[in-house]
Amino acid sequence: MKIRVATAADAQAIADIYAPVVKATAISFELEPPSVAEMSARITSTLERLPWLVAVDAADTAKGYVYASRHRERAAYQWSVDVTAYVHADMRGAGVGKTLYRALFEELVALGYHQAFAGIALPNAASVALHESMGFEPLGVYRNVGFKLGAWHDVGWWQKALRPPSEYPVPPAAFVPR
Repeated sequence: MKIRVATAADAQAIADIYAPVVKATAISFELEPPSVAEMSARITSTLERLPWLVAVDAADTAKGYVYASRHRERAAYQWSVDVTAYVHADMRGAGVGKTLYRALFEELVALGYHQAFAGIALPNAASVALHESMGFEPLGVYRNVGFKLGAWHDVGWWQKALRPPSEYPVPPAAFVPR
């Protein structure tokens, strides 16, 4: 697997990874899978400020992806991000998620971010194990926060320190794809 910055050309493969999760599970709280055009717009929009990375196979087809998004809108939160990872069903358990997260965290530290947060729809033992193996610590649970597939679902929140807090933090830089 090679890790690189996602492009709009990856939208189909990314949509293909994500669609089954949206359709058949409560892992994502989206009710309908985004179209390829919508996924392309999401990638492009994210890359204006934050990283979106893909793990690609020998044919340069995305087999997993990670990205960061703003944690909250208020300016005092600017050093924190939410992170998301999805891996193609045939690649789960092969270390792709860990490899992607390592690369993402390296980028986020270089940009000046301090904290990463992950929301995980529960139950999801595989995602909890991935995040905790990457240094995330549990914070708490939003109970019955999402209704999907005929049931209410909880979302657990995890936090990872990317770097020690600084007394005089410099605003994070914008991501510039290489």
